[in-house]
Amino acid sequence: MSLAETTREDFASLLDESFGRADVQEGAVVKGIVVAIEKDLAIIDIGLKTEGRVALREFAGPGRESAIQIGDEVEVYLERVENAMGEAVLSRDKARREESWVKLEKAFTANEKVTGVIFNQVKGGFTVDLDGAVAFLPRSQVDIRPIRDVGPLMHNQQPFQILKMDRRRGNIVVSRRTVLEETRAEQRHELVQNLEEGQAIEGVVKNITDYGAFVDLGGIDGLLHVTDIAWRRVNHPTEVLNIGQTVKVKIIKINHETHRISLGMKQLLGDPWEGIEAKYPVEARFKGRVTNITDYGAFVELEPGIEGLIHVSEMSWTKKNVHPGKIVSTSQEVEVQVLEVDPAKRRISLGLKQTLQNPWEAFAEKYAPGAVVEGEVKNKTEFGLFLGLDGDVDGMVHLSDLDWNRPGEQVIDEFRKGDVIKAIVLDVDVEKERISLGIKQLAGDPFADAGDVKKGAIVTCEVTDVKDGGIEVKLTGTDLSAFIKRSELARERNDQRPERFSVGEKLDARITLFDRKARKVQVSVKALEIAEEKEAVAQYGSQDSGASLGDILGAALKQRAKDSEED
Repeated sequence: MSLAETTREDFASLLDESFGRADVQEGAVVKGIVVAIEKDLAIIDIGLKTEGRVALREFAGPGRESAIQIGDEVEVYLERVENAMGEAVLSRDKARREESWVKLEKAFTANEKVTGVIFNQVKGGFTVDLDGAVAFLPRSQVDIRPIRDVGPLMHNQQPFQILKMDRRRGNIVVSRRTVLEETRAEQRHELVQNLEEGQAIEGVVKNITDYGAFVDLGGIDGLLHVTDIAWRRVNHPTEVLNIGQTVKVKIIKINHETHRISLGMKQLLGDPWEGIEAKYPVEARFKGRVTNITDYGAFVELEPGIEGLIHVSEMSWTKKNVHPGKIVSTSQEVEVQVLEVDPAKRRISLGLKQTLQNPWEAFAEKYAPGAVVEGEVKNKTEFGLFLGLDGDVDGMVHLSDLDWNRPGEQVIDEFRKGDVIKAIVLDVDVEKERISLGIKQLAGDPFADAGDVKKGAIVTCEVTDVKDGGIEVKLTGTDLSAFIKRSELARERNDQRPERFSVGEKLDARITLFDRKARKVQVSVKALEIAEEKEAVAQYGSQDSGASLGDILGAALKQRAKDSEED
């Protein structure tokens, strides 16, 4: 190799060494040596023939102080090799940020936790320094439960979980809550392993809701349901418990998968339902206090932990469709009768009305069948009248018992609600709670008072109404009424005309049907005429003897007239 070539290579080497290194590029992180510290600046040599200056504050950060010294090797970000002053433009913050992003991406991919410091509060959350990279901590991700004062959490090193990263946009979202939940789950798992069902343990009431209380068992919470606080009815946990109160509970159930623990206080006490049948025998009477009223009845506390139900149907003999709250009130002391005891279902059925006299029994004792009572018309239905009677009971007058002669559908229109009327007691059925009354019976039974009226008898009738199909008549001397059809008004067809008669006119007729049991009576003018004809023929001759029917009837009529004059 010639001397000229050697000189050229050495010169190139010296020039390379003088002006830079191959691994030093703008926009990259390089290593340098702290060669001097002037006031708040550090002079750093990165291997070039010029140094760069970096503010000492960049070597510090949230939660840590600057501890840089002369001779320390540091990593910095080279923005420019040389500025107008001939110095390199360096940044420790950008170097740390670049370094942090690389580490954070690895942690995010591996789902590992990272360490950071909350150093500022912004809209919707906080900013966190992750060793140079700034992340956003949403307020909802700060803690498991909402916290009011975040002061103790600021400027302290603590672990976070990266939820989202976007290097292009420079966005990082972290969560402290996720870390706490994982830690809590591990602690809960460890605590649950040390607990057993049936174990009695002390805890502190941490929170109270409408359905129960949460009890802290030393790092894990258990639910004490309102129904497991006491054997008696507890409407709200605050009746027995207070926040911060220490209570002794029994572990009823542990769900190892969800780490949910069910607790009970009453299970540590004796069960008042043991031997309940002997303590509260059926038909025995006791006094108790009304604790709760519902649409279907009222609950009565017989003793602490023992309640029975008075069903609405067992509250009153007479008030059937009334809300229980109108019969009894909460905290009222009442006397009840035990109707049924079911130890398996832990139920006692009670009766309130059974402690009072049955009003139907009282009515039956006071009013025997045949007694006359007076009552107000309470209601009218398609089948009769309801009257309010003594003892707040109702009696019914059926349509068939309103009138002897007229149909009940017609007679019932004569009565109005509020009318006070009299009636006769026909029957009292205590078991079915029914009282049967009659109005027509007050006037007597026309069939019973008919005297010698019988089938075949000739009676005098008074016309009460004239209709197209016949006439309505009343049998003189009785309260019996009958209807004579058109065909029964005369033997001759020409005379079978209802209009021949007028109201108030009297006529004779023959009874063709009289049935006391069926309460039916029928009369016929035609039957009377036929009978009279037969009698006349028998007494005064026959058509075979040469006498005409007119002669025979004429003779019979004359004889009747003569008999009437003699009478």
